Amino acid sequence: MQTFHICATGHSLNYLPEYVAVDQGFFEEEGLKVTAEVPSPWDRVLDDIGTGKAQAALGGIWVPSMFHGRGKRYVPFAQVAARAPLAIVGRERPADFEWAALAGRTVSMKGSNGASVGLFIKMLLRENGVDPRTVNFVQDLDGKMLTDLFTGGMGDYLVIDFPSAVTLEAAGGGHVVQPLPVTGGNIPWSVYYSDGEPDDERRETHTRFARALARGMDWILAHDAEDYRAFLAATFPRFAPDLLVKLTNIYRANGMWTTPRIDADASARWQRGICDGHLTDAPIPYEALIDPRPTAA
Repeated sequence: MQTFHICATGHSLNYLPEYVAVDQGFFEEEGLKVTAEVPSPWDRVLDDIGTGKAQAALGGIWVPSMFHGRGKRYVPFAQVAARAPLAIVGRERPADFEWAALAGRTVSMKGSNGASVGLFIKMLLRENGVDPRTVNFVQDLDGKMLTDLFTGGMGDYLVIDFPSAVTLEAAGGGHVVQPLPVTGGNIPWSVYYSDGEPDDERRETHTRFARALARGMDWILAHDAEDYRAFLAATFPRFAPDLLVKLTNIYRANGMWTTPRIDADASARWQRGICDGHLTDAPIPYEALIDPRPTAA
């Protein structure tokens, strides 16, 4: 059995196919003993894949993009989440929400765990005809702190993870005006990447990993979340089981989990957003950044 250790930037419902593939033995059937940890601070994932402590990092593709051609080569080889697991919480009813109304308003969104939230929201604003420069952002604080401040009256909108947003709504703290797993479109949100160009042996390992991950996705899509309520509750004890079942089925129905293969059109869309966020000089072509061979099948 070959050890395959993952250093992840979080422990999230959108990573569910990995957890299912471990639980169902799909990785073991590929000869892989998969383990995972979430370091603090999050960017220690780069140290761990650089030293070989971890075989892959799990997080945003903006990191390999940002470093591309700048002294580091991080190679994305598989995708676990094809949608952003975020929501916009507002004070108005969802039916009254308009993107144009965000101009001149204050939007709080966490920035303590990376750039992806801000990049994505600003990309959505541009796609919906709103210049991000007309919006007031509070972006450099922790999500829990921003949630407390929002419920206390600060700002007009709050961008947080979807499970926390639905929990906040149920508690009367606001309304989910944009459930982005439903309305945000396709994007390679969470990917696995390694340090350096893989040799044939490492690529073969990546292929086995991706094959088992695909089985995890297929298993989830074939089973209503109610069938594995206990597993969800044990894996994500912070959230109510009823909520986890509901959100998992929303993810199932809206393309959160499709295939480990990173979609070329979704990648091109996100590359424009990353470039417009000034992390790259230009969108990076698909095969200049991504190794498509482990997921070719």
